[in-house]
Amino acid sequence: MTTALIILAAGQGSRMNSDLPKVLHEVANAPLFAHALNAGTALEPEKTVLVVGHGGDLVEAAARKIDDTIVIAHQTEQLGTAHAVAQARAALADFDGDALVLYGDTPFVTSQTLTNMIAARATHDVVVLGFDAADAGRYGRLVTSGETLERIVEYKDANDAERAITLCNSGVVCANAQTLFALIDAVGNDNASGEYYLTDIVELAWSAGKTATAVTCDEAETLGINTRVELARAEGIFQTAKRAEALDNGVTLTAPETVFFSLDTYVGRDAIIEPNVVFGPNVTVESTARIRAFSHLEGCHVSMGATVGPYARLRPGAELSNNAHVGNFVEIKNARIGEGTKVNHLTYIGDADIGDGTNVGAGTITCNYDGVFKHKTTIGRNAFIGSNTMLVAPVTVGDDAMTASGSVITSHVEDGALAIARAKQVNKAGLAVRLFEKLKSAKKNAQKGL
Repeated sequence: MTTALIILAAGQGSRMNSDLPKVLHEVANAPLFAHALNAGTALEPEKTVLVVGHGGDLVEAAARKIDDTIVIAHQTEQLGTAHAVAQARAALADFDGDALVLYGDTPFVTSQTLTNMIAARATHDVVVLGFDAADAGRYGRLVTSGETLERIVEYKDANDAERAITLCNSGVVCANAQTLFALIDAVGNDNASGEYYLTDIVELAWSAGKTATAVTCDEAETLGINTRVELARAEGIFQTAKRAEALDNGVTLTAPETVFFSLDTYVGRDAIIEPNVVFGPNVTVESTARIRAFSHLEGCHVSMGATVGPYARLRPGAELSNNAHVGNFVEIKNARIGEGTKVNHLTYIGDADIGDGTNVGAGTITCNYDGVFKHKTTIGRNAFIGSNTMLVAPVTVGDDAMTASGSVITSHVEDGALAIARAKQVNKAGLAVRLFEKLKSAKKNAQKGL
C-alpha cells in the first residue's frame, strides 16, 4: 500500500511570542516541521502535503529547500484540525493509498511508530496514535474497549469519568486517504470550541460501519512545542538522544554533554569527537576521523583519518580527504583539501582545490573575493606554501612548487618552481637608534607642553 503524508503547519503559535510561524522555530538546526517530515520520509511516501497558514510563504520557502517536490496546501482560516486536513484534499484527489496526518510542531514521533500505525491499518480502517500520560492534563482522551477505539473525547467536552482516563490522543491519524476525507465531510463543529475536530472521525467511522484502533507510543514522542521553554526542552531531548545514539554506534564522545548535533549529522564509528564541538546542518564525518575541541562544522565532509581543530571552522563546501589535517584557528570554505595535506595554523582557505601531500604554512590566505565575484585558487600535489603567503585568486600553484614566506602570489607558479613575491630587504645602519631618540625627545616635549 502506498502512503502519503499530510503535515499540519498552519498555526501561528502566539505563545512563542515571535514574528515567525511556530513551525519555523528550530530544534537541532532544522525547522520543527522538518522533524516530522524526516520521520515520515522513512516510509517512502508517494506524496507529501504541507498545510500552511500563518506565514505560509515563509514556511513554503523553507520546505522547498528541504524537498522541492512537496505539495503546499493553504488553510486561510483556522477552523480546527479536521478543516486543516481537508485542505489537502485537492492534492490527494487521485490518491487511494494510506494518508498519515502529522503535526509540524510535534518533532519526536519516530519512524518506527509510524510504521506500527501503517501495520495496524491492515486490520482497521482508522488508526490513532495514543500515549499513556503521566499527567493527562487537558489532552483529549481515547475511550477504548480492548483493541477497539470507540471514540476520542476532547478535554473540554469530557465528563469526570472520561477525564480520569490516562490514555491520551496525540492527534496523529492514519487512514485510507479517500476514507479520511469522506469522514471529514461529516465532521461538525457542535462543541465547546466551535471547531471541526479531526478526533470526531473515530465515532463517524463506527457509524459508517468501519473500525478504529489505537497504537501507542512513549509519551516523549508526542511532545508538542508551544512556548520557548518547550522549544529549549525539545532541544535538550534531541541532543541527549543523539549523543546516546552516537555512543551506541561506536563514536567516542569525550564529553558528550558539550557536543551539539544537527538533525542530519552523520558520524561514523571509531570517530573521536572532543569537547565543545558544534555540528551545523549537513555534516558527514567518516570513520576514524577526529574532531578536536571547540570546532564548528557546517555543510562539510570529513573523510577517514582526517583531523580537524582545535578551534577550527569548516564552512559549507569544505571537503577533507583521507588523513587531511586542518588545525587551530583555520577556516575552510568551499574547498577540497587533498589526502594527507596539512593546513594547520591560522589560515583561511576559500574557493580552492589543494592536491595531495601539500603543506600550507601558518597565516596563509586565499584572497578569493574581489568585492563582486569569487575566484578559485588551485594548488597542486606536494607543494609547500610558505607562512604568511597571500594567494590572490584566480591563481594556480603547480605540483612540487613552493612559495616563499611573506609572498603575495598574483601569477601562476609552474610545477617545481619557487615563487618569491616580496620587497627586497634594505638595512639602514644606525637608523633605528636615531629614530627612537628622535621619537623619545618628541614625547618628552609633548608632555612638557612645548
